[in-house]
Amino acid sequence: MLKPLADRVLIEAAPAEEKTASGIIIPDTAKEKPLQGNVIAVGPGKKDEPMTVKKGDKVLYGQYSGTEIKLEGKTYLIMRESDIYGII
Repeated sequence: MLKPLADRVLIEAAPAEEKTASGIIIPDTAKEKPLQGNVIAVGPGKKDEPMTVKKGDKVLYGQYSGTEIKLEGKTYLIMRESDIYGII
């Protein structure tokens, strides 16, 4: 598994919604990028800035945050801790 450096965090995004609240199935092309996920790995932080999030936390982040990477057949996001809005 990838070990993030400095203040970076590896996140597994929550699956996109398959249906609307009223039961309408959303096609793949119209699905919105999820804005939450689970922390898979955390870097050590910066010299004077320890990390706040930890492995296993469920977090919220911005729609355009992070960079998608593929590892072992799964897609993850890697981003700086400052791109995370909060822990759920």
